[in-house]
Amino acid sequence: MQVKNLSGLVKYQENAVVSSEILKKDAGTVTVFAFDKDQGLSEHTAPFDALVNIIDGRAEVSISGKLFTVKEGEMIVMPANKPHSLKAMEKFKMLLVMIKK
Repeated sequence: MQVKNLSGLVKYQENAVVSSEILKKDAGTVTVFAFDKDQGLSEHTAPFDALVNIIDGRAEVSISGKLFTVKEGEMIVMPANKPHSLKAMEKFKMLLVMIKK
């Protein structure tokens, strides 16, 4: 065991999305992501709830067609089986916690 800085677990890369899975269990996963500006994840669904915690920067999150701006220090829950997407309004890093139902 050791203490880690979440922001330091992934580095920004030009025109890319970088991720590092830090925990994987039967009950779900914890992954940290770094998005370059204008990068994102296209609309999709997941069979479990997903909590997004913004570590750095700002993102636009769409859930079932409703847009949210989420910034450093804020979080949002994307419910299971609801279409959602993310786009970097500026470079941003996030912690994604997915919990299976």
